[in-house]
Amino acid sequence: MAWEDMAEEALEDLAAKIAMTLKPGDVVILSGEVGAGKTTFVRAAARSLGVAERVTSPTYQLARSYEGTVDGRRVAVNHLDLYRIEGIEAGDVLELDDYLDPRAVTFVEWAEPALALLEDPIVVRISHQTPDTRRVNIEGPVAERLEC
Repeated sequence: MAWEDMAEEALEDLAAKIAMTLKPGDVVILSGEVGAGKTTFVRAAARSLGVAERVTSPTYQLARSYEGTVDGRRVAVNHLDLYRIEGIEAGDVLELDDYLDPRAVTFVEWAEPALALLEDPIVVRISHQTPDTRRVNIEGPVAERLEC
């Protein structure tokens, strides 16, 4: 599925709509160049999932976890940023597994180092069309959920 000419507010609305279709165990990969709106997307989705805290980019911490809700149940809402990771080693997999918990909803920016570990992810590709608008492509299970 694709959307074009999205201003920031429309991107946030789309993120909120997608968040409402997410289930525990879902992993959302966000792909796009620096400044495309990946963290903006996560922030809006997390808000829709009931996260009360301010969601910030975990670039220097690699991961942050928040408390949210899905269908009235508490869930961890994880936000990973693997930009500074060149590869995932065997020891790193165990730490990454903490965030890929089947009871959590996880968002991953710059996921390339971990792609081999992710099963059936939802992929959100965000690209600049103009300095103020974005094109968004969505692949994976959530695309079918949005069509219903």
